[in-house]
Formats: sequence, structure tokens, C-alpha cells
Amino acid sequence: MKQGLLIDMDGVIYSGEELIFGADKFIKQLIDKDIPFTFMTNNSQRTSLEVMRKLKGLGITVEDKHIYTSAMATAKFLADQGPNGTAYVLGEGGLLTSLHDHGITLVNTDPEFVILGEGRNFTLEMVQRAVDMILAGAKFITTNRDPSPKKPGWNNLGIAATTAMIEEATGVKAFVTGKPSPVMMRSARKFLGLETAETTVIGDTMETDIQGGVQMGYKTILVLSGIARKDDLGKYAFKPDMIASSVDEIELPLKWW
Repeated sequence: MKQGLLIDMDGVIYSGEELIFGADKFIKQLIDKDIPFTFMTNNSQRTSLEVMRKLKGLGITVEDKHIYTSAMATAKFLADQGPNGTAYVLGEGGLLTSLHDHGITLVNTDPEFVILGEGRNFTLEMVQRAVDMILAGAKFITTNRDPSPKKPGWNNLGIAATTAMIEEATGVKAFVTGKPSPVMMRSARKFLGLETAETTVIGDTMETDIQGGVQMGYKTILVLSGIARKDDLGKYAFKPDMIASSVDEIELPLKWW
């Protein structure tokens, strides 16, 4: 039985624009040992090429097969729902590309779906148009519900805040396709060609990576190089299979392989 990894990026591989110590060596190990892995990110804004360029700038060279985003999960989900779907999109780059690649037609009137992703280029006027479309019967999907880090000077409102604004204006709850949704957790595993028992998730947040992995029956590794703090773990009803300070501490093969 083969074994493979679904790996979060921000807080696991890098923090902002800085490589987390040892992350490049860990990924090189995976490549050298031919261990299947893919980076699983909730960010729908970047294309896979843009993700690869960012990683390369940090000293990590990977291929298309190593990148899976919430944009890709969203587009696959819509394509699986039925052919010739139409969508009004509040989002950029990676989301628009993925939807186009899966045959979803982007429209400005009477869409089947309203899809919200990360971005800074859509206006309140566009949000109001999306609200009207949802009130008229369009189905509301958001690529993730990641919160803002609530730091001064942060240049992105945060998709959770925008989602909440539209939900309040419409009375319609968004369907979330990104982590920890089973939609993305399952499609990322299938993208990698793994079975449930062959899959391990590495992440830095209990609410997304670890929760999503636990709910799907995957093994999970929490690293403390990002958001999670060891003192806070007792408040959760679930726990990871392993805790490490960073990926640099993770020894391969894993004990359950």
C-alpha cells in the first residue's frame, strides 16, 4: 500500500514571504523518496503556476501535480454537479482559470451559481449585484471561510468577512468548498490518487487542516510553526495523530506507514 501527504503551505512551508526552517529539505526528501504529495491550499486567487513560482523563489521546485487549490476543488465540484454550468464570480486569477478549464461559463446575468473567492478587485457594486442574483435564486458558493488574521495593515479584508456580509444581505448560507469541507479534502486525495487509509494531512490549523483530516478518516500531523498553539489544543474535541514544532522534525517513514 502506498502512502502520501496532503500538505498545507502558509504556516507549514512558509510564513508570509519567509521559508520555514527545514521545509525545503523535507520536500526534497519526499521527492527523492518518490513519496506522493500535494500542497493543499485554500487560497483560490493564485493559479498553480503562480504557486509554483512562489515556492521556487523560496528554494522549492515542484510540478503541477504537487498543487491543489480550493479553486480547483470548486471548479471540479461544479463540473460534477452537471455540464454547462454558469457562474457569476467575485474572485481572480486561479479561480477564473479553474472554472474555465472545467467548462463553467462566466456570466453577468442570471447565473446558476454565485461564487466568492479571494480578491481585491471586486467592488461593493459587484457584491450588491451578487446579492441580487442570490435573492433571485442563484446558489451561493464560497471557496473557503478563512478568517482575516486581524493584523493592522493587512491588505485583504478576509473571505470570511465578505462571505458573512453576503449571507447577512441575502439570508442564504454559503456552501463552502475549501478546507475543512469534505468537498476539497476528498477531491485533493483523489487528485493525488490515494485511498483514505493511505492519506496523511500536515497542517498548522486545527479548524481547517486537522479537523478536515479527522472528519475524513485521514491521519493528521499538526505543526506549531503557524497558527496553532500547543496550550490551546485542549479545547478541541478532536486531536491530531502527531504534533511537531515544524516539518523539520517529522521523520520519514511515518510510524503508521
